[in-house]
Amino acid sequence: MLDLSDDVVSLTCALVDVESVSGQESRLADLVETALRPLELEVERHGNVVVARTDSARPARVVLAGHLDTVPIAANVPSVRDGDVLRGCGTSDMKSGVAVALRLAQLIGSGAVAPGVDVTWIFYDCEEVEAARNGLGRLARERRELLSGDLAILLEPTSGVVEGGCQGTLRALVRTAGKRAHSARSWLGVNAIHAAAPILSTLAGYEARVVEVDGLTYREGLNAVAISGGVAGNVVPDECVVTVNHRFAPDRSEDDGAAHVRDVFAGFEVEIVDSAPAARPGLDRPLAAAFLRAVGGEASAKLGWTDVARFGALGVPAVNFGPGDPNLAHTVDEHVRIDKIIAAEQALTRFLATSS
Repeated sequence: MLDLSDDVVSLTCALVDVESVSGQESRLADLVETALRPLELEVERHGNVVVARTDSARPARVVLAGHLDTVPIAANVPSVRDGDVLRGCGTSDMKSGVAVALRLAQLIGSGAVAPGVDVTWIFYDCEEVEAARNGLGRLARERRELLSGDLAILLEPTSGVVEGGCQGTLRALVRTAGKRAHSARSWLGVNAIHAAAPILSTLAGYEARVVEVDGLTYREGLNAVAISGGVAGNVVPDECVVTVNHRFAPDRSEDDGAAHVRDVFAGFEVEIVDSAPAARPGLDRPLAAAFLRAVGGEASAKLGWTDVARFGALGVPAVNFGPGDPNLAHTVDEHVRIDKIIAAEQALTRFLATSS
């Protein structure tokens, strides 16, 4: 059983101690659902996604979302409390954030905290694997109204800093064609790998944009992440493929990002094979500004892609905020600072209790 009345650090330990590698979240989803059911909240279960909501006709709604899954265990479960840190798989990414959200559900659902807004909690599966399996994405397709709100807070690890929006990302295959020949008579062929030299030269000399969006600075990127080609040790190859990853700022759409890649590699065959949209931070919205004030400090741009983009696609301003350290995510020595967990709970409680 999960005891949501327990302190947030002990609750983090309890969550970490339940293994929930992607695709194996059902036991933890069961425990989360069981813990939420006795509270004065509307609770729904969709596969291994658990949704809880208040419905008090408040003037605004805040969505708190966190994924239940982790990467594969690396002999780092159960959790270990080590001085001022808590070690274990998922401590940083992102069961400490889930623990904070669950504690808030208990405080609000039991009447201990009276929020100035309605709140939706979404605990979902399969974030760490391919996008087609993502539980939040499935909910957006099948029950998109459950993602509706005036601000979404994704409890991804940010070391307690508000990170606004996220970059978009796409992968493109840039191909060159040649003509096969025996390598002893290479003049009879055309080497497709050699023909890829201008692609690599272009990437090496590429100057990425640095752009300000809603007051946050995003750094774009265009990089080769793989290259393939070759037939045999004695054959001039007739094809080479350079896989390119483009990270683009939220002032660009997916179509804009794809068009930019095609412009950069004009004259080459370019195939877009994967794409996900960016999300604007929306920190100019009153509720987002109030959240930033409650947390304190300055916001920064999210230099990466997260599920805030799913909210952005629905017109919901979204930020990343969680106690974990993103640099420790997926590592064998994954851990989280205890004071960061407590501070995140306090900041979110303060924000929800005073916002309107």
